[in-house]
Amino acid sequence: MVKVIDVGTGSGCIALALAKEFPQAEIHATDISGAALEIAHANAARHQLDRRIRFHRTDLLEGVEKNAFDFVVSNPPYVGESEEDSVQLEVRKFEPRSAVFAGPAGTEVIERLIPQAHEVLKPGGWLAMEISGTIAARVRELLSGWEDVRITNDLQGIPRVASAHER
Repeated sequence: MVKVIDVGTGSGCIALALAKEFPQAEIHATDISGAALEIAHANAARHQLDRRIRFHRTDLLEGVEKNAFDFVVSNPPYVGESEEDSVQLEVRKFEPRSAVFAGPAGTEVIERLIPQAHEVLKPGGWLAMEISGTIAARVRELLSGWEDVRITNDLQGIPRVASAHER
């Protein structure tokens, strides 16, 4: 059985989509926020997926079983504090600051996530995460020890997804 973990699940939209699309997969979701996990669990129940997703309150992948997952997926905070003015007003007003801003450079959360993903992935497992164009080069550097490192553009041609797999 394929095992997938969504890191920083927030409202749970990625975990729910994966559970819906891949009914045979075992889906896990983590978040540091208890309030976010309550919302994610309520959303899962609303879509009758609450028995398909295991929710864990933890900081990124701390305490998660080693070498257990085929995929680690995440939409982590990746905006640098200096970029605050470029973030949409709606995002600044309604999203928790910790869900958007990662620190001064924007890579601080990703710098912690990548080695933790390495620990929990099975050999050959994949990491995929949303990024921004402003940090794409640095994320590529952080993934230099991984295989098949790819930065995929969104429909506007902006670097949006970083993916790589374990050796």
